[in-house]
Amino acid sequence: MLKTTRKGNWMEMITPRVWEGKTIEDIFRTEWEVPKKLTHQFRMEHNVLVNGMKANWNNPLKNGDKVLIKLFEEAVPPILLDFFYDIQVLYEDDHVIVFNKPANMSTHPNDENDKNTLLHAAQFHVQSNGEKVSVRQVHRLDKDTTGAILFAKHALSGAILDRMLEKHEIKRTYLAIVDGHIKKKKGKICEPIGRDRHHATRRRVSTSGQAATTHYQVIKEEHNHSYVKCWLETGRTHQIRVHLSHIGHSLVGDTLYGGKPLFTRQALHAAKLEFTHPITGENIICYAPFIDQPPIFKSIDVYSL
Repeated sequence: MLKTTRKGNWMEMITPRVWEGKTIEDIFRTEWEVPKKLTHQFRMEHNVLVNGMKANWNNPLKNGDKVLIKLFEEAVPPILLDFFYDIQVLYEDDHVIVFNKPANMSTHPNDENDKNTLLHAAQFHVQSNGEKVSVRQVHRLDKDTTGAILFAKHALSGAILDRMLEKHEIKRTYLAIVDGHIKKKKGKICEPIGRDRHHATRRRVSTSGQAATTHYQVIKEEHNHSYVKCWLETGRTHQIRVHLSHIGHSLVGDTLYGGKPLFTRQALHAAKLEFTHPITGENIICYAPFIDQPPIFKSIDVYSL
């Protein structure tokens, strides 16, 4: 694990033995796979120092070299905050935050009047802690899906996490309650998903859609419902909802896809989030406790998923 220390607007890291002989260019482009444009910005703005001196990006590093990277410049928040948001934080450091999103809250605003969003809550959280940074979500959850969602606190962590998401290196585990008992208790649904031409927001399985793969496992059956653990290889809009309804088992409460209206929302919770820390390389695992009142997911231990 890479050891780092925040020093004002700079992050200091001590070059580990495994990086000896690599250049700053190697670290940005090969180790972290930072996009060319952002790498160029760090180089041109002289935002990297080695042992207190402006970095030569092509000089090999030695074990123990002190590398300083300017990550924490104050930013003007892109959104104005009008009221208080109380959101559970599952993990936070100088680089990332994981929130436990409640139901009936969009991940980000869809227009200028949309202010009750998780992005607003995230921005309120960092500002209330005295941090003048602009946060952004790495992935998203549907408005009525609850659970763990990852935000980046600066451009470098955001770029690294974007690449990790694209390479399916961020693992998201969900819990759903569906109508009926699924005959095959563990399986994989590989069906492309596209827009439904007859409905503005609905998606459907379509041969012309984008490739989508959902893994699932039934973990409990109760009355005429099944509790299903799901994990994704792709992240299409409404993916779990579409795939499970496609095999004849809509989510309870998901009236958009034929679910019975026993709850005020679809019974879907992002219960577990696993990722490699974008800067330190530490393995991070976050569990999101159930927060519905009254409870939807009963007698399930989220930490067992």
